[in-house]
Amino acid sequence: DADRVAKAIPPALDMTLAKALEESPPLKEMQQKDERVKELLAVAQRLEGMTRHASVHAAGVVIAPRPLTEFVPLYKSQKDEIVTQWAMKEVERVGLLKMDFLGLSTLTLIDDCLKEIKRTEGIVVDIDAIPLNDEKTYKLFSDGCTYGVFQFESSGMRELLRKAKPERLDDLIALNALYRPGPLKSGMVDDFISRKQGKTEVKYELKQLEPILSDTYGVIAYQEQVMRIAAVLAGFTMGQSDVLRKAMGKKDPKVMAKQREAFMAGALANGINEKKAKKIFDLMEFFAGYGFNKSHSTTYAWVAYQTAYLKANYPRHFMAALLTIEAQNTEKLAFYLAEARDIGVPVLPPDINRSELHFSVQPEGVRYGLAAVKNAGEGAILSLLAARKELGGHVTSMFSLAEHLDLRLVNKRVLESLVKGGAFDSLLEGKVEEPAKMRARLFAAIDRMLEHGNRHQKDRDRGQSSMFGGDMFEEAGAAAHNILTELPDAAPWSNAQQLTFEKEALGLYMSGHPIEQYKPDLAAFGARGLAELTGSVENCAIGGIVTGLRSVRTRRGDPMAVFMLEDEAGTVETVVFPEAFAKHQSIIKADAMLVVRGRFEKDDDTCRLVATELTTVELVREKMTREVQIRLTMPPHDRHTLEQLAEMLSKHRGDRKVCLEIIEKRADGRSYRVKAAAPQRVRPSERLVAEVEGLVGAGTVVIR
Repeated sequence: DADRVAKAIPPALDMTLAKALEESPPLKEMQQKDERVKELLAVAQRLEGMTRHASVHAAGVVIAPRPLTEFVPLYKSQKDEIVTQWAMKEVERVGLLKMDFLGLSTLTLIDDCLKEIKRTEGIVVDIDAIPLNDEKTYKLFSDGCTYGVFQFESSGMRELLRKAKPERLDDLIALNALYRPGPLKSGMVDDFISRKQGKTEVKYELKQLEPILSDTYGVIAYQEQVMRIAAVLAGFTMGQSDVLRKAMGKKDPKVMAKQREAFMAGALANGINEKKAKKIFDLMEFFAGYGFNKSHSTTYAWVAYQTAYLKANYPRHFMAALLTIEAQNTEKLAFYLAEARDIGVPVLPPDINRSELHFSVQPEGVRYGLAAVKNAGEGAILSLLAARKELGGHVTSMFSLAEHLDLRLVNKRVLESLVKGGAFDSLLEGKVEEPAKMRARLFAAIDRMLEHGNRHQKDRDRGQSSMFGGDMFEEAGAAAHNILTELPDAAPWSNAQQLTFEKEALGLYMSGHPIEQYKPDLAAFGARGLAELTGSVENCAIGGIVTGLRSVRTRRGDPMAVFMLEDEAGTVETVVFPEAFAKHQSIIKADAMLVVRGRFEKDDDTCRLVATELTTVELVREKMTREVQIRLTMPPHDRHTLEQLAEMLSKHRGDRKVCLEIIEKRADGRSYRVKAAAPQRVRPSERLVAEVEGLVGAGTVVIR
């Protein structure tokens, strides 16, 4: 019951219970009709806003000149950390020093990238001594190609970079400081860009301001600039300047009146014109509200420059490090894999013989790391890599591999994920043509592989040997190994099955894309691929898969949706406003295959699709299909297969005809081809194709 009440509260950050009762009719109705809900809300409103638990600051460390027990009450957290009972504001109020020590994954990314460069290229890059005038790096920033670059990868920041065209580290420091709601809304950012590009003349009220403000083209962007102006013009000490900085940030009228008086007195004493001094103080006061700490912005911009330098000059090594960092974040991993493709870095599938623990650089591109495969923990993969080393660095058989694995770590679930992700494909290179057939047989062999590995290891541990002194298994096993390595026959996976398994194991489609099988139907329907769209189109249809679905509300509280529509060429942000959302809400789901019609907007800064109509790809296929063709060969198929097929088709009744193509192989070596219309008519669907191909074989169904 409480959950039902909670779900009736609108999901806004500034939401209160009083506001919720005004904005949510269902909640108001529950309060009026149910006495228990009325009582619940009354109690909840009295509790609202109170501290509900003690939490620990993510990085805050308190520093004191003597034992902390002399200054502040302490307690132990659930993790046995010694923490203050006061929150950070109270700690600061009594004069204690609080420092934040942050850990950045970007530093790990840089370190991993440098190690990979050294391993593959033999080059030692001193990241703290890279040139600050690298053209490739500034072009990367100016083009907004900053996915994966620390602090500079949001869409708004990339748009700002394309406008500002940074040419030096000082520009990056300023943009990092200015990219905040205050400066953006106040027009400071536009003013900065206009001055930088020479469209607006840079003027200084006094010549003394030029050395202080020249880095930011006359715009006061940093708190340090406010402090220096006060020191240079009014003779403030650094301590007094810091008091002024804090007062301006807090906008305390009483303190500000005193600071203005002190500044004016100091400026007049230094020979500054009163009118000019007043104007400069007003400017300082205005900009100080938006001023950022330059030392903070500088360190962040420097780390951003380092990551961008690596991306611009060593793109494969950078992407390998980035993908390793994001390996467990499926959504980000898929996003960065698309980015790798966009910048021309091939990402190769996982391979039992070529992959390392993490993503690695190889001559052909970046190889998928085995630890990034779902359900494959680091311990299991390290055991697998150790086994590969024992086998001379190359695995030729699942069964010989099983003899060397720690089967407590590398269990059935791990092996299933590796097979689904294609990691064992190379074992059968040149032996079986279709990956779908390879993987089905490899998957079917896993139980036998584990049995063999366990038996071999038990025999080895018991030290069984033959009467001639050799290892009994080695002698008997050598003869039996050919039988053991013969993979069992298994029905090939359909293309759709293979791609589904890849998505399950890797979090993305590697060998193809599910939308590809619908291309003829989509083309006949008039849908276009993202690769075809080079500019804005007022009314177009695009087919793809829904990813990154977010339910949001307008300012009026109306529900709408935002998601990424993905086809084999890329993704586009798709916005479904309330009117269209109300009509099509039932089909807008994660991983749904949809055809979206609407306005496609594309220019230098944006790429998005504003949806007006949505329909399922299945429905499009059904509309565009004339007939379903099924091909089967006899033998291995026989009358029993035809009976099963007839029963299967009867479960998918519809109005499209079915054409059978039967290839009969005679004992004399001749083949006869017979075409016939099946008595059943069907409704074409992905499920129908999967079921029929599961019975007759992969690639035997063609929808026309």
